[in-house]
Amino acid sequence: MAEAARMTARSLKLLAWVVFVGWLLMWLMRPTNTYRNVWRIKLQDKLNSTTYFGSQGMSILIFAFPIMFISLLGCLYLHLKEISSSSQSFDDRLAFWGRPALSKGPLGIVSWMQLSFFLMFIALVIWSFATYLKTGFDQLKSLQRFRTASFRMALIGTLSCAFLFFPVTRGSSILPLFGLTSDASVKYHVWLGHITLIFFFGHSAGYIIYWAINDEICEMVKWDKAGISNVAGELSMLFGLILWATTFRRVRRKSYEVFFYTHQFYGLFMFFFLLHVGISFFYLVLPGVYLFLLDRYLRFLQSQQKVRFISARLLPNETVELNFSKSSGLSYSVLSSVFICVPSVSTFQWHPFTISSNSNLEPDTLSVIIKKEGSWSQKLYQALSSPSLERLEIAVEGPYGHVSTDFLGHDCLIMVSGGSGITPFISIIRELLFMSAAQSCPVPKLRLICAFKTAADLTTLDLLFPLSGGKLDASQLDLIIDAFVTREKEPIVDPRKSIQTVWLKPLSSDVPISPILGPRSWLWLGAIISSSFILFLLLLGIVGRFYIYPIDKNTNTVYSYSSKAVLALIFMCVSIAGVASAAFLWVRRASSSSAAQIKNFDVPTPTSSPASLFYNADRELESHPHEALFKATTVHYGERPNLQKILLQFDNMDSGVLVSGPREMRSDVARICSSGLVNNLHFQSISFTW
Repeated sequence: MAEAARMTARSLKLLAWVVFVGWLLMWLMRPTNTYRNVWRIKLQDKLNSTTYFGSQGMSILIFAFPIMFISLLGCLYLHLKEISSSSQSFDDRLAFWGRPALSKGPLGIVSWMQLSFFLMFIALVIWSFATYLKTGFDQLKSLQRFRTASFRMALIGTLSCAFLFFPVTRGSSILPLFGLTSDASVKYHVWLGHITLIFFFGHSAGYIIYWAINDEICEMVKWDKAGISNVAGELSMLFGLILWATTFRRVRRKSYEVFFYTHQFYGLFMFFFLLHVGISFFYLVLPGVYLFLLDRYLRFLQSQQKVRFISARLLPNETVELNFSKSSGLSYSVLSSVFICVPSVSTFQWHPFTISSNSNLEPDTLSVIIKKEGSWSQKLYQALSSPSLERLEIAVEGPYGHVSTDFLGHDCLIMVSGGSGITPFISIIRELLFMSAAQSCPVPKLRLICAFKTAADLTTLDLLFPLSGGKLDASQLDLIIDAFVTREKEPIVDPRKSIQTVWLKPLSSDVPISPILGPRSWLWLGAIISSSFILFLLLLGIVGRFYIYPIDKNTNTVYSYSSKAVLALIFMCVSIAGVASAAFLWVRRASSSSAAQIKNFDVPTPTSSPASLFYNADRELESHPHEALFKATTVHYGERPNLQKILLQFDNMDSGVLVSGPREMRSDVARICSSGLVNNLHFQSISFTW
């Protein structure tokens, strides 16, 4: 059964790739005379005669339907991959493509595969723009050439925009088909966003200059009923420039709130873009927008539930571990992440955090670790430190699983972290601890190199084991930990600081974290995507055939481009909201009984908190259940890790290198792994930023 599922999954993945290549070829052919003068005319003659979709039919068939079909194939592929439960192994054939090609620069850390895809996309952009300019460009006068070039820039911007929303669709069924996840694909969204707005800005500026030269500046306030709305395009560009100005790294790092709130203008940017170009042209970018809106609505439904927050561990270094109740049917892989909103801290801000717990080791608990760094985390820590706190309302979106755990197939696993970057490695250590206890498969050797600022930060190592993991034995792992305290040359003991455990009293209405669409979430998602898109097309076709066409006759004199676009947007939102809500309520009713059992579970409330192994640890180690962890740890005070010296020690074994921490640290490790000094180091960076 499992082998048949694996074979079917591979076939679906191959089919998805074939359809995707065909879709790309259509984009490649779109600027050519063959497409414009032969293919498009033939398709329009066949599709327009039906009058159900008018000129929209061709765009739906060529540019929208293939991606929706790929997303459905992705759902089936991921469902079969889950039930096949295949073990992970590292593929040496792809080792080179995973190596860092660039370790520093404006693009961040980029592997050879990522760089190849980036260069291929740039080649597609250059080819398309050059072909657009070549087509009929020689017969135009100089000013007309300038106007035509400005128009062609909008077409290239639309090409980039067609890909823009795929990387930020968190529950995407398409990204895993290409070995990607939403958190690892943020850099693609950033690159595509810059390319899109560069070409759209060139398009807008070119037309304004053209109108100014020809004394037609009044065109800027034109809202043509039967044609293009210039005002809508200008408003779209205005909102695009506002959100673009705050996306640059320096602004984003110093004023995250400004970046976050201005980025919400993407809705107005796309809305006025739709009014500007009309629904027929908007179908070129519809698949990405449609799947993003569906994912966003499902996340909205999940965020309306207040989760069962049961306890928190407060560390002396102002780090906190949040522990939530979860349904036993919720399973996630290591390096999975969730987005958290605390309304009492900020009503609208959502922040991503890597899950530190393990769904095998802790079937009823989900944990995340948060370091007090910005204003949001500072307010959260203060709220949890309040002695009168009994309950804290929290909303959670996710979890969103990591696409691959191939790194577990190496002989040795080297994990390098800086500060709070150790969080992802906690989930990996817990997973390997479970694997070693279950003896299900070989467990790699572990080497953890972690850098901290102060001795108080060493208490983060106490979180390597779950709060309820008193019977776990670290001696089962071949684990060596080197902890570096960079700002203190000797241990500084503060008796007032200790680990505190806060137990809360959730309300009966609080629910455990569970999959938004139940245990068969990928099948449900596939059903929602297909049925909602069919409903959308039916609404569009029925209204177009029996209401709009008898009056307008496709002349756009009665119903303008803008009015048709708004109508299509309404149909799209109704289809998504109606189908997704029905599926959500059905799944929620089916899982209500199991949730009730978890709600009635009495959470124990201990009278004291476990002491730290590494801070103020004045006691006999033999009395601590995790003394093996303490013995495996060497603390170095007043120095930084010599990463090159450490990594070069592993030249005789197949080693996976994971790094999480400051950008400089990730760049240094990437440079060492790509230097060629050691050929068996397989690099992977873990970060929500780039």
